[in-house]
Amino acid sequence: MYHIVLPGESLSIIAKNFRVPLASILAANPTITNPSMIYVGQRILIPGLPDPNQIPYQIIVSKGGRTLTLYMNGVVQKTYPIAVGKMLTETPSGEFVIVNRQPNPGGPYGAMWLSLSKAGYGIHGTNNPSSIGQSVSKGCIRMHNHDVLELARIVPNGTKVIIRP
Repeated sequence: MYHIVLPGESLSIIAKNFRVPLASILAANPTITNPSMIYVGQRILIPGLPDPNQIPYQIIVSKGGRTLTLYMNGVVQKTYPIAVGKMLTETPSGEFVIVNRQPNPGGPYGAMWLSLSKAGYGIHGTNNPSSIGQSVSKGCIRMHNHDVLELARIVPNGTKVIIRP
């Protein structure tokens, strides 16, 4: 997949966000001769992730509505209730992709963790199901464990996730 460089990003930030070694990004982008000289709007090939535009699924998160809606080819498949970040640790708005996943990550993350292309953020289950519908997380998107497991069975890595206010 290709990532378009955003203001304030460096190659090391991009590598961290996509969980790809910097050396792999440089190897996939031989025209980058100086890693310190990237520019806003530049297309960077992220190795190992499929093109999100070739995946029939897309996820839209409504922070205000506290819902996660799964689309397939633009048609709603299912809407799930979620919890989002609290005021001091808001869930970031923007466009991301699922970069990897970890079943049974332990701690408060429930049955599944789906990493987003922003380091430290993901879609995950919970060991506190009463929190769903609330603004209580540290910025992640919480789902009921059975819901996140269902979602993880459907969507591949590379799936686009759009988080709206």
